[in-house]
Amino acid sequence: MANRFGVGGGALVLSLAVAGASAHHSVAGQFDSSKRVQLTGTISEVDWINPHVYIHLDVKDEKGAVAVWRLETLPTAMLRKAGLTKDMIMGGGVAVTVDAYSARDGTQNLAWVLKLTYADGHYYQLAGE
Repeated sequence: MANRFGVGGGALVLSLAVAGASAHHSVAGQFDSSKRVQLTGTISEVDWINPHVYIHLDVKDEKGAVAVWRLETLPTAMLRKAGLTKDMIMGGGVAVTVDAYSARDGTQNLAWVLKLTYADGHYYQLAGE
């Protein structure tokens, strides 16, 4: 079932995200689309709250030190409408690669999620690129 969401669910979430993101002025105001980052780590927590869901990603550097990234994404209603749940995003403790936009103001370890790709290859496209 998870792989089915990788393509079909991703396309559905993408279409919802494009409509929502273009109408939501704070995303472009807070995050810079020219500052794209790719992070790999483990999701330690998902704050399933409004106005936006936050994903906490533990990312290890080359020395083994862990930095926690706060990754903002869509509202709970949009994710639920696309069929996603908090447990699906958590991913069961496997490695996750995140494509995201960094904070415009340079806030450390804060980004807007574009795509979550899990170790088994399934992914959720949460915003347009």
